[in-house]
Amino acid sequence: MARKAAAGRAPLRIATWNINSVRLRLPLLTDLVAALEPDVLCLQETKCPDELFPHEGIAALGFEHRLVRGMKGYNGVAILSKRPLLLRAEDPDWCGKGDCRHLGASIDAPGGPIELHNFYIPAGGDIPDREKNPKFGHKLDFVAEGTAWSAARPARRAVMVGDLNIAPLEHDVWSHKQLLDVVSHTPVEVEALTAWQRAGGWYDALRHFVPADQKLYTWWSYRAADWRASDRGRRLDHVWVSPDLAGALTRHAVLKDARDWPKASDHVPVMVEIAP
Repeated sequence: MARKAAAGRAPLRIATWNINSVRLRLPLLTDLVAALEPDVLCLQETKCPDELFPHEGIAALGFEHRLVRGMKGYNGVAILSKRPLLLRAEDPDWCGKGDCRHLGASIDAPGGPIELHNFYIPAGGDIPDREKNPKFGHKLDFVAEGTAWSAARPARRAVMVGDLNIAPLEHDVWSHKQLLDVVSHTPVEVEALTAWQRAGGWYDALRHFVPADQKLYTWWSYRAADWRASDRGRRLDHVWVSPDLAGALTRHAVLKDARDWPKASDHVPVMVEIAP
């Protein structure tokens, strides 16, 4: 995947992947790096306490700079970078749960630092009713806090990535009508995520390349006997950029073939290239 510099500056590639256990799927990162050549890789659902994070294996892939926030068995996020990183220690503890769903950093980049946020929004359980399902209530509360946070600090020279666990557009799911009452595409979730995007002035980087009237998925359920044949996907993984970076977007990739890797995650890696 050849790179082209824009205005004399080398582009920056940022990839995101819900890896669904970093220790279990560590060998797959070699394939990801070979396919996408990211400068920065954001992982979600690492399922790994910080003291057991496989730093040595990841450093061998060229990611000299690493920030991790993990816990045993659940959640967890990491930012792996070939460029210097600075942790944003002042970012919120979402919903006061301390459950390792966000990392913010400043990343060294051409033209000046870029603020980078890696999120893993709660999945929300199976029942789209906060009274019957506290997990769904947690999801909505998390997104509401994100919306207020973004409204208070509109995005500038910033990138937000991650498994947001909501497919907001009609063609982000295999059947808009059939999934209207399924968690991840319900109207209340779509409205909430759209409000967050609007509050921060965020620009949908993937839909910059793939028009909204075209299907675009990043997740396929483990329950499908043949995921390619059924192709019942959803776009749960997102990349948003601040408006001042929208014009710097140069390319993207959705690594669909990763869904066929041995011991694959049900999510596939996504990458955008920016010439900032």
